[in-house]
Amino acid sequence: MHPGRRGSGKENEQKGKRIGRIRLLPLPRPTASAFGVLRRTESLSPAQGAQPMLRSAASVEVSMAGQRVLLLVAFLLSGVLLSEAAKILTISTLGGSHYLLLDRVSQILQEHGHNVTMLHQSGKFLIPDIKEEEKSYQVIRWFSPEDYQKRIKKHFDSYIETALDGRKEFEALVKLMEIFGTQCSYLLSRKDIMDSLKNENYDLVFVEAFDFCSFLIAEKLVKPFVAILPTTFGSLDFGLPSPLSYVPVFHSLLTDHMDFWGRVKNFLMFFSFSRIQWDMQSTFDNTIKEHFPEGSRPVLSHLLLKAELWFVNSDFAFDFARPLLPNTVYIGGLMEKPIKPVPQDLENFIANFGDAGFVLVAFGSVLNTHQSQEDLKKMHSAFAHLPQGVIWTCQSSHWPRDVHLATNVKIVDWLPQSDLLAHPSIRLFVTHGGQNSVMEAIRHGVPMVGLPVNGDQHGNMVRVVAKNYGVSIQLNQVTADTLTLTMKQVIEDKRYKSAVVAASVILHSQPLSPAQRLVGWINHILQTGGAAHLKPYAFQQPWHEQYLIDIFVFLLGLTLGTMWLCGKLLGVVARWLRGARKVKKT
Repeated sequence: MHPGRRGSGKENEQKGKRIGRIRLLPLPRPTASAFGVLRRTESLSPAQGAQPMLRSAASVEVSMAGQRVLLLVAFLLSGVLLSEAAKILTISTLGGSHYLLLDRVSQILQEHGHNVTMLHQSGKFLIPDIKEEEKSYQVIRWFSPEDYQKRIKKHFDSYIETALDGRKEFEALVKLMEIFGTQCSYLLSRKDIMDSLKNENYDLVFVEAFDFCSFLIAEKLVKPFVAILPTTFGSLDFGLPSPLSYVPVFHSLLTDHMDFWGRVKNFLMFFSFSRIQWDMQSTFDNTIKEHFPEGSRPVLSHLLLKAELWFVNSDFAFDFARPLLPNTVYIGGLMEKPIKPVPQDLENFIANFGDAGFVLVAFGSVLNTHQSQEDLKKMHSAFAHLPQGVIWTCQSSHWPRDVHLATNVKIVDWLPQSDLLAHPSIRLFVTHGGQNSVMEAIRHGVPMVGLPVNGDQHGNMVRVVAKNYGVSIQLNQVTADTLTLTMKQVIEDKRYKSAVVAASVILHSQPLSPAQRLVGWINHILQTGGAAHLKPYAFQQPWHEQYLIDIFVFLLGLTLGTMWLCGKLLGVVARWLRGARKVKKT
């Protein structure tokens, strides 16, 4: 971890004046989803183990009622009395789930009274199947040059293909980040866009952790910013205490229960992880040199520490317990929306299988377009041997022409994933292990079989397996037989269902929903003029002070000096004694 620098007293005073004029808005009122554990468990059939969890959920509701009311009153009171909106800029220059998360954040903030504008890179080269919808917030769209888009798609496809082959994708990812750095330089050079953003005089900027360009835009605008981490804890170093004895390093594939050799591996991988972080951030060095004058050039590792708040798209119902800082807020489940009835054609298909239920298969928008014909054939063969129906999101244009669909398999280009996960007849979720997909499965109490491919997916499935929510299989090693047996195992062994339903109770019984935590903490820092009171002094300390290296060197020097002095004194005493003996002999 590289210690950063907070602003000087004068800078903090100016920032306080800039943000402090904003008054809090009312927080979102408690929703049925926040306190609806009892309602959710009622929809489960007895075969799914609903009865034991019904009593458990009800007891949780009763025991926590008084504490919840007091907490909500304290947290909401100041927001009810004040009503002035803030101008907030959200930035998304990446695609896929990164954009979807920022879109959800923008919607929530807009719905609760703030004036939100998103700076969004248009184009569907990474997310071709996402529909453009009318937004409740304002959108500033910009287009990168066509050659940039082609280069990004080329390197992105190479990155995914490398991961699908089971090879280490780090080098391909660095090359992709280099293109993003070049694209960021183009955006920062767009005087029309940057001047327009400066003239708007936003009160706050909302950035995404892996979108390094958004940090540089916030710095260029000289505006306070908050950040959101779209993955689980540990995938990016932004100053959290991380004891290596029980906090697994990203990509170590370890749990929090490490034996001796596990701790050795974790310790060594910490240095590898630090090097990877440095390599990734260095891809933006040329962009920083080009657009920031010498003497005031930011360092990306310092900008990560400069964020007023860090929102993390995870929850301890899923992640391993670990230390957090006061400015870190977990909002796992933020993507959840009110459940709607599933389309009639899917409902009719599900009804054909009665009590056997159905299996949902979804691998995310990116992997859907990159799966090989061989993988599709293996998975189809495995699904055909299940007594359950299988609803599978798969691009029909990519389906092997020589394969006829089994009678229990239905493929669709798009499906309402959350609505299907909430269906009472679902028995299993086959997933790539993406963060949002895993959180949705946990929220609805659905066990999983994971086929992770890249990024954080492997680590996500390590957590799923460790907490007994499901089983993980390597995609490049799977066969039709092993996939069939694994799915039957997870469906028939009720321990998986019980564990993930218990996790669902943990999520639903929390006093505040993810949206309430998001809006509440944004309002808090707008009212208080920033989050300096939530950041530790360690962010200002030089590394040798933070890790007590100076103390260690001082004590070591003192000890060695004392030993040297004692040795000298002993030598003097020894010589004096020898001299005294010689005098006596003479």
